[in-house]
Amino acid sequence: MIDKTTFHPLNYIKKEEYSGSMEGMRYMLKRVKSGEEDKIRVTIWPEPYGIHKTPDEEKQSIEVPLSKEGVEEAADWLNAQYVEQEEKWKGSLRKPWV
Repeated sequence: MIDKTTFHPLNYIKKEEYSGSMEGMRYMLKRVKSGEEDKIRVTIWPEPYGIHKTPDEEKQSIEVPLSKEGVEEAADWLNAQYVEQEEKWKGSLRKPWV
């Protein structure tokens, strides 16, 4: 789970995409334009592939404000999606190399 007290990628997101993973669930936070506003698009998808190799139908996204509050909202959404779809994420975990 993402700990909101230590999850502070806002300054990074303003310049670059921010990605990570959580036990089978991959995620990316990216600055996007929505009309005249800057937003953060939060996208999740199952492992093992990166965002560009994963079919669009396997991805889910939301947009939140490009702000500290938006980052907190993103963390809440990521944690909720992890819990709600835990079986999906656990089923996508890569097998260790032997």
